[in-house]
Amino acid sequence: MAVAGDVEPLGTRERGNEDGMNEHLPSIAIIGGTGKLGGGLALRWTRAGYQVVIGSRSPDRAKHAAEMIGMEVGGSRISGMSNESAAAAGDIAVLTVPYAHHRDTLESIRSAVQGKIFVDTTVPLVPPRVSVVQLPKNGSVAREAQSFLGDTVRVVSAFQTIAAAQLREDPDDEHGHVLVCGNDPDARETVLGLVEAAGLRGWHAGVIDNSVVSEALTSVLIYVNRTYKMGHAGIHIVGRKK
Repeated sequence: MAVAGDVEPLGTRERGNEDGMNEHLPSIAIIGGTGKLGGGLALRWTRAGYQVVIGSRSPDRAKHAAEMIGMEVGGSRISGMSNESAAAAGDIAVLTVPYAHHRDTLESIRSAVQGKIFVDTTVPLVPPRVSVVQLPKNGSVAREAQSFLGDTVRVVSAFQTIAAAQLREDPDDEHGHVLVCGNDPDARETVLGLVEAAGLRGWHAGVIDNSVVSEALTSVLIYVNRTYKMGHAGIHIVGRKK
């Protein structure tokens, strides 16, 4: 799916030397990271040189997932622990849980993410009608997260339009674009760096309220996949800078 525009992604930048980058990379805690999306992001960020901590309600499951990725990538840049411990350990927290577990997970890690960038990838899918847009009454899921966690947490919404299975494919194949929303421009810029490190292309998409677009698009993309029997329908931003 292409969306026309007249701007270029502010977060796109040339990749530097990995060894040089590693000295200053923040650590990333992936909360609920044993699923397909969390595991795919963990794999790509570990490959890119980030220190990654996988969190789960089951520490043993988190450790097993980390071991599997560690065997695939090599090295010791990934570990697993409880969601609460992972949230406390990471410089940046990334939430990758189903919508049904969104609020409970936020409650369990609320104190641990204060003062941090918090990336919310959650989409409000309500089975069995996952191809129908069903946004929360109060707006977007990410806006609810920002309200619940408080102003000292810089919530950024991202990765809703990327198929989890895609992350296991060629990291140099730029298959889809990522809309990045948040009230803090610097936090958005940091997350755009994470998007690029994952081999994807990110775009500043405005304040947290704009996340309703990304969250709604997920159901639309699921419908497109089903209707046209596609693998990973996504979005591309097209246009020329004036």
